[in-house]
Amino acid sequence: MDIVNTRFQQLIDSMRAYHAAEADIAMVEKAYALACRAHDGQVRKDGVTPFVSHPLEVALIVLDMQLDAESIAAALLHDVIEDCDYSYNDIKRSFGHSVAGLCEGLTKLSRIKYSTEQEQQMEDLRKMFLAMSKDIRVIIIKIADRLHNMRTLGHLADEKRRATSRETMEIYAPLAHRLGMQKFKLELEDLALMYLDPEGYREISEGLQAYGRNFDELLVDVERKLRERLDDMDIEAKIEGRVKHIYSIYRKMYGQNKQLQEINDLYAIRVIVETVADCYHVLGIIHELYHGIPGHFKDYISMPKPNMYQSLHTTVLGREGIPFEAQIRTWDMHQTAEYGIAAHWKYKSGETSAESVDQKLEWVRRLIEHQSDVDAEDFISSVKVDMFADDVFVFTPKGDVINLPATATVIDFAYAIHSEVGNRMVNARVNGKQVNFESYRLQTGDIVEIVTNKAREGPSRDWLNIVTTNEARSKIKQWFKHMRRDENIATGRERLEDELKRANIPLATVMQNDVIPVILEKLKYRTLDDLYAAVGYGGTSAGRVLNRIRDELIRLKKLGAPEPSLPTPPSSPHASRSQKSNMGVIVEDIGNCQVKFARCCNPIPGDDIIGFTTKGHGVSIHRRDCENVKPDNSGRWLSVHWAAQPSNNYLVPVQVNGRNRDGLVADVASAVNTLKVNFTALKAAATVNDEMIIDIVLQVSSIESLQSVLSQLRRVEGCQDVRRV
Repeated sequence: MDIVNTRFQQLIDSMRAYHAAEADIAMVEKAYALACRAHDGQVRKDGVTPFVSHPLEVALIVLDMQLDAESIAAALLHDVIEDCDYSYNDIKRSFGHSVAGLCEGLTKLSRIKYSTEQEQQMEDLRKMFLAMSKDIRVIIIKIADRLHNMRTLGHLADEKRRATSRETMEIYAPLAHRLGMQKFKLELEDLALMYLDPEGYREISEGLQAYGRNFDELLVDVERKLRERLDDMDIEAKIEGRVKHIYSIYRKMYGQNKQLQEINDLYAIRVIVETVADCYHVLGIIHELYHGIPGHFKDYISMPKPNMYQSLHTTVLGREGIPFEAQIRTWDMHQTAEYGIAAHWKYKSGETSAESVDQKLEWVRRLIEHQSDVDAEDFISSVKVDMFADDVFVFTPKGDVINLPATATVIDFAYAIHSEVGNRMVNARVNGKQVNFESYRLQTGDIVEIVTNKAREGPSRDWLNIVTTNEARSKIKQWFKHMRRDENIATGRERLEDELKRANIPLATVMQNDVIPVILEKLKYRTLDDLYAAVGYGGTSAGRVLNRIRDELIRLKKLGAPEPSLPTPPSSPHASRSQKSNMGVIVEDIGNCQVKFARCCNPIPGDDIIGFTTKGHGVSIHRRDCENVKPDNSGRWLSVHWAAQPSNNYLVPVQVNGRNRDGLVADVASAVNTLKVNFTALKAAATVNDEMIIDIVLQVSSIESLQSVLSQLRRVEGCQDVRRV
C-alpha cells in the first residue's frame, strides 16, 4: 500500500497545483478513505496489487483531464456500488447527489440477468448513454476506467483480453473519437490492436523504429527552417513532431494494401500558435517552404468536425522527397483536440459552458430517443454506426449547415430537417438539379432543396432499406407504427406465422404452452397485437421473435414441461421417414442420408428449399428460386425443410459494387466485422470505369443474419449495389 499511498499524495499535490479549494481536497481525501475500506482485502488479477490502485489510477487520469473534484471522487468510488456492500444512498449521504449519480451511472447492470450476452451489453450501454445524456462526466470517467484496464490487461486470460480489446475497439475508442478525446482514442486503439493482432502490431512497431532516424532528421530540419520564418514574422509558436499511431498505420497498410513507406502522413509536425490569424500565416509559410501535395489540404477551422476538432491540415514534401503532414492550431483548439468534451470541464476554472456541452451531446439524446424500443442487435449496431461514421456537411437553401454520415441520402437529409418534410417528400434538387432522391449520396458542400406535397400519404417502406441514419429510420418506423396499425398487425401476424411454419412450430403449440406472455414480457410489448404491429412496421423482425420462442420452448423442456407436439412433415405416398442431417436440414422419405448444399445458390436457413437426389452423393439442397430447379418427372426432387434449430454456419457469396476509392475494401471488411460475422474470402478488383467489385464469402447462420450484413454494407460510403450471388 505504500506505493498506492504515494500515488494518492501525487494526486493531492496536483490538485493543489490547480489551486483546488480545501473543501474539494477534503472531499477527495474522504472518497479515497472510503475506497480503501470498501476494497480492503481485494486484489487485482495479478493476485498481488491492491484493488484500490485501479480506482486511484482512474482518478489520476481524470485529474489529467482537469475535471472537478466531484469527478475525481466518483472515479475513486466508481467500483464501490458494483463490487462492495455500498448503495447509491450510502454514497449520496456522504458525498451528495452529484457524486452518487456519477457512481450509479458507472455501475453495470450486473445484478439483472438477461438471456443473451448481447442483451446484457445493450442494456449496460443504454444505461450508460442515459446517464451520459444527463451528465457528460459519466462517460469521461468511464473512458478513463477503460484506459487503465487496457493498460493492465496482461494478467487476464487470452480469450478475455481479446474480448475486452474487441469491445474497446468497437465501442470505447469510437466513443472517445465522437467526444473529441483524441489523445485517449489513439491509446485505446493501439492497446486493443496489441492484443487483437500482436503480429501486425509488432511488425509496424519494428518498422517505425527503423524509420526513427529519418524522422528525427526531418523534424530538426523542418523546425529550424520554420522557426527562422516565424521569428521574422514575430509569431510565437510551439513546434512538435509525432509519428502516426500504430492502429492508423495498420488500417492503411492492411486495408489499402500499402507498404509502410507508402503512407503520406506517417510523419507529422504540429504548430501551436496564439490566434486564428496566426494559423493561416503559418500555413502560408509552410507552403512557401515546401511543395504541397494536391488534394491533401483540409480546413477544419472554418468547418470543424462534429466532435469539435479544429485545425488546418496540409501534406507537403520535405527533405529528400519525404512527405509529412503539418497540423496548425491555436492553444484552445489543441486542448479541445486532445481532451474533446472534457476540455469544457476545466478543474481550474470551476465553471462549465452548459449550453455548449448540451449542444455537443444532442446526438446522444437522439440516439436514446430513436432506439428506445429496439432489440439488442439493432441498438448495438446503431451505436456503432453513429460513432464510426465519417461526416458530410450539406446546406439548406437558406444556408443552414446539416451534418450527416458520409453515406447519407437525400431522404436522410429530409428527415434531419423535420419528420413531416421526410414524410411528404416527392422530389429533390441538389445544387439546382433534380436528382433521384432514393439513390443520390450526399457530398460535402451540396445545397439540397426538398420538394413536398401534402397529398402524399407518407413514406415508402422501401425507404427503410435505403436510409443510413438511425434518425430517419426511426421516424419512418414511427409513421408506420402510428398511421397503419391495422395493416401492421395483419402483416406482422402473417410474417410470424410464416416463420413458425418454416421452423415447423405451430402457433397453437406456442399458445398452449404459455410462451407468448413470456415473449411479450421479454420484448416489452403489452399485447400480442402490439408484437404483431412491431413486426409489421419493422420495429422487430419475425425471425428474432421466432428465436425467442425457440429459446422459451427449450427452457420449458429443461424444466420438465411436456414437450410441445410438433407436426410431422408432409409425407409422400411412399415410406414416411425423416432424418435431421448434421447440416440442419430434414429430408422427407429418406433416413440417414448425406446432404450437401448446391453452390449455384448457397441456401441458408430462412430460404425456401428443395432437395435433389444425386447418384452416390446424397441429396443436394437448392433454393426453390434457383435457376437450376426445373420441374421434371424423374422423381428425384424431394421435399426438404430446415430443422427447427439449425446450428451450423453457412457460406454465402455476396458481391459489392461501388465507386473505387481509398479504403473501400477496408471499410467493407470493417462493416462485416462490426456485426461479428466471419468471412472466409474477400477479393477486390477495379474496373476500367473507376468502379470496384468486391466479392466476399460470409459465414452466416440465417437469412436474418445475412440481411443484417447486407444492410450494414449498403451504409458504407461508395457502395452502390450490394447483393447476394
